[in-house]
Amino acid sequence: MLMTDVLIVGYGPVGEMLTILLAQRGLTVTAVERWATPYNFPRAVSYDGEASRILAAAGVADRLGPVVESSGEYTFKNGFGRTLLHVKVTGDGPMGWPDSVSFYQPGLEALLAERGAELPGVTVLRPYQVTGLVEHDDRVEVTIAGPDGEEVRAARWVVGCDGANSFVREHLGGGVTDLGFTYDWLVCDVVPHEAREFKPNNLQVCDPARPRTAVSAGPGHRRWEFMRVPGESREEFESVESVWRLLGLFDITPDNATLERYGVYTTQACSAGRWRSGRILIAGDAAHVMPPFMGQGMSSGFRDALNLAWKLDLVHRGLADEALLDTYQEERCAHVQHAIRMSMDSGTVICETDRAAAAGRDAAMLAELRRRTARPRTRSLLEPLAGGVLHGRTDEAAGAGVPMPQGRVEVDGRTGLFDEVVGTGFVLLCAEDPDGLLDADARAVLDSLGARVVRVVPAGAPATGPGAAPTAFDLDDVYLPHLKRYDAVAVLVRPDFYVFGTAADPAGVPALVEDLRQQVRRG
Repeated sequence: MLMTDVLIVGYGPVGEMLTILLAQRGLTVTAVERWATPYNFPRAVSYDGEASRILAAAGVADRLGPVVESSGEYTFKNGFGRTLLHVKVTGDGPMGWPDSVSFYQPGLEALLAERGAELPGVTVLRPYQVTGLVEHDDRVEVTIAGPDGEEVRAARWVVGCDGANSFVREHLGGGVTDLGFTYDWLVCDVVPHEAREFKPNNLQVCDPARPRTAVSAGPGHRRWEFMRVPGESREEFESVESVWRLLGLFDITPDNATLERYGVYTTQACSAGRWRSGRILIAGDAAHVMPPFMGQGMSSGFRDALNLAWKLDLVHRGLADEALLDTYQEERCAHVQHAIRMSMDSGTVICETDRAAAAGRDAAMLAELRRRTARPRTRSLLEPLAGGVLHGRTDEAAGAGVPMPQGRVEVDGRTGLFDEVVGTGFVLLCAEDPDGLLDADARAVLDSLGARVVRVVPAGAPATGPGAAPTAFDLDDVYLPHLKRYDAVAVLVRPDFYVFGTAADPAGVPALVEDLRQQVRRG
């Protein structure tokens, strides 16, 4: 019986990402995908700065140029053409990447598959379907049906990344919490025949007569979406005649554009009740589905993949107890509720079809727009962790659980984003010489975890003397202000870019590291 460290069911973008992150850490991975070829049409069309940072950690950032573009701007208008909300996407958000990127999903998936094929220990099986899972103390036996019949393979861990109708989730049981946010939308993916500038690049028309959307789907690709309104039959709504009639509202015709695909989807807002049972776990759409209005579906799946990858790696290497994996659902399920709520809130604004309610919405949003013009205020998609592997568990006041920002640094004459220059994984950032902060035990713990210990100093500061840790010059003034904000002499960052905790004084640094050791060795 063939044995692999991790068997992943489903090889869409989340399955591909998890494969890469595990294989980069030295685990063997078998991915089982039921379809013979990748789905060649887009579903997701945008992702956030945190997802960009994860893509960089997966080693594909320098390949993305042909399939991505900055989202540019998002504008909400009402049925009369008045602007209700306008957001300009920054090119350098707190993660070191644009806050939002528009992309062509088939192209992105091809790049992720290419990266996975470069890594040792990766096997991808197409077209094969998982039909049975039997868990033992030390492995899971997986029955796979393929072109030549059934076979059984073994894996130390199985992760279901097999979508909203997940076989693996059904095997786990636990049910699904459905928040009942259902609307039918006609999705039209279009390739304009000639290059054309769309202003704004991403538009939501909050018209009670017909809510509609026009957004970038990556270079050379556009998406238009139209909501089915009360009294309209689905059969009439999804006909090709209806498609071209609705696209005509935006001057899109068969003469100037090619319709790649169209179809009706129903929005959902739900999450699984159980993300792990023993050696079997789920991630991505298998664990949660949300309305598309904030572009958080794939981004949330990438967060799942990175959270799970570093924890499986520690368990695999014997550095953590299996109980560490219980924190996966604790952290991610709570965290994803923020994205689901924000997506539902945005969808509630967009999907309103009652004219009186829409008029009240417009008045409130126009008043808010005037206030924002005088006092800019934005609601961040970056959400702190509220529990799990955190120093002090929920001590956000001391920085535990907050997303760690990223800026440019210079180390040994090399300049670039911190993750690129210093590297990823556990990172201990110190405002003082680490030699005076760490005792032998703390050093041993950090070394066993492969942690990077870095002293950060202001840009232009005199060069420090030789030491065990490299010196990072804080070129964008990101890291020292972050330490100062929490009155910290050091900050310990997890491999998924969330802060484990901070130390307020030199004596607290060994205690910070020891707490990490104990939490990883929970059980």
